[in-house]
Amino acid sequence: MRRFYLRRWSSRSKAFLVLAVACGAGAFGLVRGYETRLATLTPAVGTPVPVVVAAEPISRGAVLGEEVLRIAEVPSAFAPPGALRSIADAVGRSLVSDLAAGEVVTRTRIGTAGGPVAAQVPSGLRAFVVPSGMPTGSVRAGDHVDVLATFGGPRPYSDTVASALEVLSVLEAEPEGFAASGSGAGPSLVLLVTPDAAERLAYAKAFAELTVTIAGLG
Repeated sequence: MRRFYLRRWSSRSKAFLVLAVACGAGAFGLVRGYETRLATLTPAVGTPVPVVVAAEPISRGAVLGEEVLRIAEVPSAFAPPGALRSIADAVGRSLVSDLAAGEVVTRTRIGTAGGPVAAQVPSGLRAFVVPSGMPTGSVRAGDHVDVLATFGGPRPYSDTVASALEVLSVLEAEPEGFAASGSGAGPSLVLLVTPDAAERLAYAKAFAELTVTIAGLG
């Protein structure tokens, strides 16, 4: 009859076994704890939702194409209001502000359907054209200007009608020489203004001589 003998584990083997069991239990506990924390956070941050983001930096005024956009998933609580969910909703629209790579495309960052100017006017603003009275090349899109009005009459006076207005675009002209500011010579400026500022500018344009000054970067 053959006899079988159980090999006795050494103290070192028993120590390794205990350590392995302890490590396994610790890892299980960590995973379970992480899973529990995720389950706890889900109601707060929401479930992932698809949003349209810029695949690369995109400059204002650019017409969006599929090649510069991609879909990303973010927790619903972190999705900006008005975030687009489909690339098809953005293709063919113009940007009204710059986008960095990875930034979410929202309805406030794209222009409404329309001509090349209307497509770049953000919601709530207006595009207003004023003569600059400056040489061609003095002002570029993105610059900021102040518009002053000089009213005539027995007591002439000047007043700032609107300040820090962003130049949306420059309508280049080829004057036959430089004329004094406010005379209407030189390129005209398409300015982004609020509806109230548009009313003030329209009044000043009708009854006063306009002067455009360029604001500094500071």
